[in-house]
Amino acid sequence: MFEDVYELMNDSVNKALDSLRATLGRIRTGRANAALLDSVRVDYYGTMTPLNQMAAINTPEPRLITVKPWDRTVTGAVEKAIQSSDLGLNPTSDGEIIRIPVPPLTEERRKDLVKIARKHGEECKVAIRNGRRECNELLKEMESSGEAPKDDVARALKKVQEMTDAGVAKVDTVVDAKETEITEI
Repeated sequence: MFEDVYELMNDSVNKALDSLRATLGRIRTGRANAALLDSVRVDYYGTMTPLNQMAAINTPEPRLITVKPWDRTVTGAVEKAIQSSDLGLNPTSDGEIIRIPVPPLTEERRKDLVKIARKHGEECKVAIRNGRRECNELLKEMESSGEAPKDDVARALKKVQEMTDAGVAKVDTVVDAKETEITEI
C-alpha cells in the first residue's frame, strides 16, 4: 500500500518535470529551435492545425529555421500564422520553403526570459508540493483508519518528503540549464 503512494508521488514529480521541460522548450533563446513553432496553429482548410503536423521543420543553421509545408498551397497561410504568432519572427518564403531567421536577443529580453523561466520553475515546484500534500493525506488517512501503524506512516511521510526534495532539486537543475542557455551569447 505504501508503494502505491510512492508511485503516485513519483508520477507527480515526473509529470511536473515533463511539463516544465516542454514549457521551457518553447521559450525562445538566441539559437534556432524547432520547438519554438510548437504553439503555431495554421488555418488548414477551416481547421486550426498545429504547424508540426503539416510541415517539415528543420534547423539547418544555429540562427535559421526552415519550414517546408507538405501541401504547397498553404505556404502563404503558414507564413501568416508564423508572423501573427507572438514569437517576434519574420519568415520569408520562396513559394516552397519558408525561412525564418532567429535574431539575437537583447540583454533586456534575455533578463525577461530568465524571469519567465524561473516563474515556470516555481509553478512546477508548486505542482510537486501539491503531489506531496495528496500523498501525505493518503498516508494520514491510512493511519487514522488503522490500515498502517504510526511508525510505518512516519517513515513513509519522510520518504515522500525526500522524493519532494529530490524533485525540487531537479526543477532547479532544469531551470538553471535553461537560464544558462538564455544568457549564452
